[in-house]
Amino acid sequence: MFDLISRHSPQNAKNDILSGLTVALALVPEAVAFAFVAHVAPLVGLYAAFIMGLLAAVVGGRPGMISGATGAIAVVVVSLVVEHGVEYLFAAVVLMGAIQILFGVLKLGKFIRLVPHPVFLGFVNGLALVIFIAQLEQFKLRGPDGQILTDAAGHTQWITGQPLVIMLALIALTMFIIEYLPRLTKVIPSTLAAIITGTLITLGFGLETSTVGDMASIQGNLPSFHIPDIPFDLATLKIVFPYALIMALVGLIESLLTLNLVDELTETRGQPNRECIGQGVANTTTGLFGGMGGCAMVGQSIINIKSGGRGRLSGVSAALFLLSFILVGSSLIERIPIAVLVGVMFMVVIGTFEWCSFRLIGKIPPSDTLIGISVAIITVFHDLATAVIIGVILSALVFAWQHAKHINASVSTNRMGGKVYELNGPLFFASVHHFQEIFDPKNDPDDVVVDFKNARVADHSAIEAIDKLAERYLKEHKRLHLKHLAPECRQLLKTAGDLVEVNVVEDPNYHLAVDRKDFEEKV
Repeated sequence: MFDLISRHSPQNAKNDILSGLTVALALVPEAVAFAFVAHVAPLVGLYAAFIMGLLAAVVGGRPGMISGATGAIAVVVVSLVVEHGVEYLFAAVVLMGAIQILFGVLKLGKFIRLVPHPVFLGFVNGLALVIFIAQLEQFKLRGPDGQILTDAAGHTQWITGQPLVIMLALIALTMFIIEYLPRLTKVIPSTLAAIITGTLITLGFGLETSTVGDMASIQGNLPSFHIPDIPFDLATLKIVFPYALIMALVGLIESLLTLNLVDELTETRGQPNRECIGQGVANTTTGLFGGMGGCAMVGQSIINIKSGGRGRLSGVSAALFLLSFILVGSSLIERIPIAVLVGVMFMVVIGTFEWCSFRLIGKIPPSDTLIGISVAIITVFHDLATAVIIGVILSALVFAWQHAKHINASVSTNRMGGKVYELNGPLFFASVHHFQEIFDPKNDPDDVVVDFKNARVADHSAIEAIDKLAERYLKEHKRLHLKHLAPECRQLLKTAGDLVEVNVVEDPNYHLAVDRKDFEEKV
């Protein structure tokens, strides 16, 4: 708890607390909406937002980042809740947290660094579009129970006429205040000022517009400890584990990419492995207290940063304010117009989307542009985890294809009349075909030297390619000399005989990426 309050001047503490209040106000409709998506009671989403926000802020590795119930998790658990019930959801959330803790303990969070920048841009732009599309739901008519209304034909009914005009006016006013108030004063976060102003105008003029209370009541009690009421046997594990694993991966990917985004905005550096543990602790606790689970939230994190929240106190404040809304302030919070919160989220969309992406078109390789667009589209139409994984795979394939052509050789003749191939570039699985094409065993002289001084043998496919080359010269009854190979390479070569000679001259100081156990067995 020391770093929760340390390094905080009174000004920083004030900014964190006010920013936390702003975030808490924006969390309420999001948590309720995601609870509806997951087919659970609104309080299940609100409890998740409170517990996730509190524990991730204290235990996690990124001060200033906000966690709570998210749409990415809600979408994953729909079928589990519908087919098996909410108790199975709680069990899945507990297991999800345990998996995330294991990721952190094994220090797997560092692999988020493998996400290329085009994938990161696609992730950010895709999430901006997801946030924007989610706000369109608020333009649909809702019944007294908060459910979206449809006509006799089953078509969604949209807000029209004067209610639509009022809603658009409130959205525009909110966005105007958020954009221009900081130019006049920064005493109060512009987002908080916009929410208060929009609410007071609505109440003062008696404007008829949807409010938070129209979605659902947020009044409740403290969450209580509750062990999931399910059979603890192998059959249950088979049901719960696949969901828990997917939820853990989706949650970690979104959390760690959000961590990178906040790092970029604040020009600081978070701790990915600690964040994995923090998210895991938060989710495990959430599942034991009747919450739906969650992860880091891009929109709320950006609201927090833009409102001046930098420390852990901002996340803790947001969680505690949210709890106070549930316990004692529900009647006030339920009167906040939905339009005001939509305006806040529209500003988040504008701040999240990387508009520089359009300027980069034509200035960066077409493959990078295509990868960024693909990740964004998959994020919108499928899910974040799939989008990022596909993006990383595409980037790796593009990298491999481009570097496959970098292998080449300088050819010369030594004083003994032998032919010398001085290789340049990386030799790995994608370049082995080009490597084989460099040589001409049939027409080469009887004595051939292959010098690897300026090459790098990267993987087992490269070793097999060298062996295959040795076999080609062996069939032609010609002598092959291999120079400047790393020790692992020499030990793993299978082809041997009088016609193949491995000369060790100033071995390069690098190591082959091979299975250490296999290498030691061969040695």
